[in-house]
Amino acid sequence: MRNFGLIGYPLSHSFSKGYFAEKFQKEGLLDCRYENYPLPSLDGFPELVARVEDLRGLNVTIPHKEAVIALIDTLDDAARDIGAVNTILFQDGKTTGFNTDIVGFARSLQPLLRVHHDRALILGTGGASKAVAYCLSALQIPYRLVSRRKQSPDMLTYGELTEEVMRTHRLIINTTPLGTSPQVDTCPPIPYHWLEGHHLLYDLVYNPAETLFLRKGKAQGAAIKNGYQMLVLQAEASWAIWTR
Repeated sequence: MRNFGLIGYPLSHSFSKGYFAEKFQKEGLLDCRYENYPLPSLDGFPELVARVEDLRGLNVTIPHKEAVIALIDTLDDAARDIGAVNTILFQDGKTTGFNTDIVGFARSLQPLLRVHHDRALILGTGGASKAVAYCLSALQIPYRLVSRRKQSPDMLTYGELTEEVMRTHRLIINTTPLGTSPQVDTCPPIPYHWLEGHHLLYDLVYNPAETLFLRKGKAQGAAIKNGYQMLVLQAEASWAIWTR
């Protein structure tokens, strides 16, 4: 039995297990299994790898995308540049880290971009934000990171999101977990009243399908997109790595 899975914490509302179970059934892959492996700490990672027989690949989610790098033998170029891993390949006794979030995000975002989406705000500074920043750089879209605490001179806090900033940054991507089920009444504290029809709000959260962040944007006339398509695309990119 070829084993695959997801590590992170918590995993109670994860997408991947159900997606791959359905994929394996549809494609008649009776020798494949995908399981959730909730790890509050990466201290349990070596034991997990030793325990699971014929482990071929793992996906990595919050909060381990950055810290897991220290436990991986090699990284592909994109994962090294980003500083975050969401896919691990187990092959010939070694582990290689990849980042397929960039595939999912870029391919799902590009059809929505218009000429006025020429500057972006990235809400959050975790591993997912690094993949988003990497993609925006490749698309030549300047961006500013936004966080509750100012961690560098170039970063903005939510309190620094003035009307001018909001008017000139019409692509806004939420990479935080705010709004994820069951905490559906939370959202990033941006000044939503300055949004208008030229804005595009992209939320990496996919459960619920329409977060409070997206609802508030839609109420102002903004275009919205959730993270479901990104998840599907990154999952398929992971599968391609594991079975190449």
